[in-house]
Amino acid sequence: MAKSLLRSAVTVGGFTMISRVLGFARDILIAAFLGAGPAADAFFVAFKIPNLLRRLFAEGAFNAAFVPSFSALLVQEGRQAARAFAEDTLAVLATVLIAIVIAAEIFMPSVMVVLAPGFSDDPEKFALAVELTRLTFPYILFISLVALMGGILNSLDSFAAPAATPIVLNLCLIGAMLLLGDVAGTPAHALAWGVAIAGAGQFLWLAFSCRLAGLSLGFPVPRLTPRVRAMLILMGPAALGAGVAQINVLIDTMLATLLPTGSVSYLYYADRLVQLPLGVVGVALGTALLPRLSRNIGADDETAAQYDQNRAMEAGLLLSLPAAAALIAIGPEIVSVLFQRGAFDAEQARATAAALSAYALGLPAYVLLKVLAPAYFARHDTRTPVRVAALCLVVNAVLAFALMQVFAHVGIALASAVASWLNATLLAVGLLRSGRYRMDARFRRRLPRMAISALAMAAVLWLSARVLAGPLAAGEIAGALSLAVIVVLGIAVFVAAALASGAAAKSDLAMLRRMKQS
Repeated sequence: MAKSLLRSAVTVGGFTMISRVLGFARDILIAAFLGAGPAADAFFVAFKIPNLLRRLFAEGAFNAAFVPSFSALLVQEGRQAARAFAEDTLAVLATVLIAIVIAAEIFMPSVMVVLAPGFSDDPEKFALAVELTRLTFPYILFISLVALMGGILNSLDSFAAPAATPIVLNLCLIGAMLLLGDVAGTPAHALAWGVAIAGAGQFLWLAFSCRLAGLSLGFPVPRLTPRVRAMLILMGPAALGAGVAQINVLIDTMLATLLPTGSVSYLYYADRLVQLPLGVVGVALGTALLPRLSRNIGADDETAAQYDQNRAMEAGLLLSLPAAAALIAIGPEIVSVLFQRGAFDAEQARATAAALSAYALGLPAYVLLKVLAPAYFARHDTRTPVRVAALCLVVNAVLAFALMQVFAHVGIALASAVASWLNATLLAVGLLRSGRYRMDARFRRRLPRMAISALAMAAVLWLSARVLAGPLAAGEIAGALSLAVIVVLGIAVFVAAALASGAAAKSDLAMLRRMKQS
């Protein structure tokens, strides 16, 4: 049972890792071409909307609302009933989204006043942000339909194709920067066109994957059937409950537009670094966990559901605690080696590293949210997550506004971390009080040992960065090689400390190796 869950998570995590590596290549090019100036700020705001919707739909609302309903129909009534439900959902969703896209294109200046209020003081930056967002906005239509098809494939335990869709986005953006710069006029315009092209490419990729899985979808006349209506009712609060971390990022961006030029970009680059472990660990575990919990709870097998929940939380913290410690210990070195070139200078690297440390404090909480929320959604309980999310959104907004007065953009990142920890804590307490979750003896024994192992690794990383300070600053190749040596050393120290302390067992590592080879 645990092997099956982890195998699915590793499948998602493996493709997510490829996507994140390509994403780093993309962000390195963006930093070199745009740096952290006005054009970068405008593009990141334009990109934030479809990127936010991608995370909310592909990793949140559809997983939370559509997957349990589709999985139940698949088990109880068979493929034909499940296909009919999916087609009705597709028709309604596409119709609504087409109307939203048309309205947004018309009223984009008004939308931008809300999304980036600080840009109103700079007419040139404001106009550029409006223009770029009009180019990127159709991506929302495509990515929402991609989320629907991804949910179908995940329910069939086919995780590879949906997990590979972000790869298409990164390839399109890299290609747009390298090939469309002269045609589009500026690198920012080329990137915006790349986002739109990527949406169509991702849609075609998953449509083909559904056909291969024997569940290609038609497009019936849109109608709000009782099942579709019930799913949509679940979907609204699920988007807020499962995607509060991403909504917090949007609030961060809105507030950052009120700060000096470059603040939006600093937060973007820092968030991208945090998204690597979050995507590989949190999203992978959450994506694999929800269908399993839905089936176990549907079969009235609470023992299996509790076991899967414990193993998912254990795996999430085993990987996210050292990741957070590493980003804090050697954050300046990571940012400098990855981004400091071309238009991205040393001062911008320092500002980004400061935001990275603040975001990293919340990384374990971000991961826990991905594996705690499915315990509610699998039981069709969206009220609790949405109430918790509403509280945390208010805390984040108030705290961010207060802290940015003192710490500028770093205060915004710190508020996001605090709000995420509050969110994760309240969700965990809710599960414990309701009896839907109990931490088993293995998890209780391993948790403090994970933290100690992560701290030992962080100390070694920090000392290694001091020893190799010269090579790290000696040039791109020397810096990259030195950083690679430090990272490999840190991984070795953590693995050794985890095995020695009992935070992990050799069988856990052997299982991961076998699954990567399968």
